Amino acid sequence: MPAQIDTIDRKILFELQDDASQSLDEIARKTGSSKTPVWNRIRKLRKLGVIKKQTVLLDPEALGLEACFFVLVRTSEHDADWQGRFLKTLMARPEVQEAHRLAGDIDYILKVRVENAKAYDTFYQALISEVKIFNVTALLSMEEIKSTTVLQV
Repeated sequence: MPAQIDTIDRKILFELQDDASQSLDEIARKTGSSKTPVWNRIRKLRKLGVIKKQTVLLDPEALGLEACFFVLVRTSEHDADWQGRFLKTLMARPEVQEAHRLAGDIDYILKVRVENAKAYDTFYQALISEVKIFNVTALLSMEEIKSTTVLQV
């Protein structure tokens, strides 16, 4: 069941998503509120699970991680033991930024960020040595057109 949030909560969430390093005073000014009510609302939104965590976004290219691959995984095994090994492998690989289980012909899609094609091959070889996979298709992103963490609330 979605959390019940009002217009001021939405404004606070917008400001936090834009720049979570803003002071409470700045957020209060921008939302037409004051510091203490903003702080109380943020605490409430955390308690409700609307705000999961605060973090910092890094520029992957500035860190030398210039290659982004979307990896399509098909498996012929769907038992709990295989899935447990597969998920454990994914969680242990820092190159995997996202992993989704899908409906349809493809079982999983991974977003993998690495330095280059050779680094992707190293990741791929490690993955297939850990778990049996029926088919893997890697798609290299040529250009990131849109990437955001902002949710419209």
